[in-house]
Amino acid sequence: MKKQITLFVLILSGMFQMVQAQSALGDMACVYIQTVSLDSSAAVYSKLGFTETGSNTFPVPWKQLSDGSLVIMLRQDEQAYMGLTYYSDSVDVVAGKLKADGIVFTRTPAAGDAIKRYYFRSPDGFPIMLAENLGGFKAPQGVTLLSMNQADYNKPEKYPNQVCGVFGEYCHPVDDLNASLPFWKKIGFTVKYQVNEPYPHAILSDGLMIIGLHQTIHFDYPAVTYFGINTLKRIDQLKSKGLTDFSEVMGANNQVLKTWEGRMFYILAGNVMLVVSL
Repeated sequence: MKKQITLFVLILSGMFQMVQAQSALGDMACVYIQTVSLDSSAAVYSKLGFTETGSNTFPVPWKQLSDGSLVIMLRQDEQAYMGLTYYSDSVDVVAGKLKADGIVFTRTPAAGDAIKRYYFRSPDGFPIMLAENLGGFKAPQGVTLLSMNQADYNKPEKYPNQVCGVFGEYCHPVDDLNASLPFWKKIGFTVKYQVNEPYPHAILSDGLMIIGLHQTIHFDYPAVTYFGINTLKRIDQLKSKGLTDFSEVMGANNQVLKTWEGRMFYILAGNVMLVVSL
């Protein structure tokens, strides 16, 4: 049975401003994914234009990939997980400030942990982790949709990711946008853009990550979202590489990929109201 998903995206707006790379949560932010097959997952993101920038077997096998604008951290684990992670050289200090501001951690470091980690969730259940930056990870310096020169949007050669385009948002649904915003502001995010039609929707950033909050009941998963022109050509090229589980999002120029782990990855032409049928 098909389910209608309404996703409103307005890009290239004068409301978007340059993002400064600083955050109260850490020194580097990433999309953190646990996978039962590290190599299989890494192969997917490699096809999506990401390059391996680090790997190790401590404390468990992991690989870090980046396209210069967004970092994806893959960790070998039997338990499925996808969330937002910050690495900090002063993770205890950051956690202490959050606790003082009323943030409740669902899990804190235990004695003997190889890496200190603090876990908490947004009011809508979106998982966030703070981790000790033992690897000396650095934030990527590439442009995103918030920092891109608007004139460059029509110049694909300027895209940091030549396969997918430019990173726009790590989006997820919320029950009540106005109830969700105070939480994100508390942890250091600033609203860059907000609309109420066709449904409440906001773009926020803390300088290291861009979050999209969508007040909708029609989808219940987080998704990495990229924008660009010539999207159909890009999608056809990805299909030729074996990434075939695409669904159209109101037209062939806007599609969503479901990876083998069940993660969602949007490739959108932008500047449209999108109605997704999945």
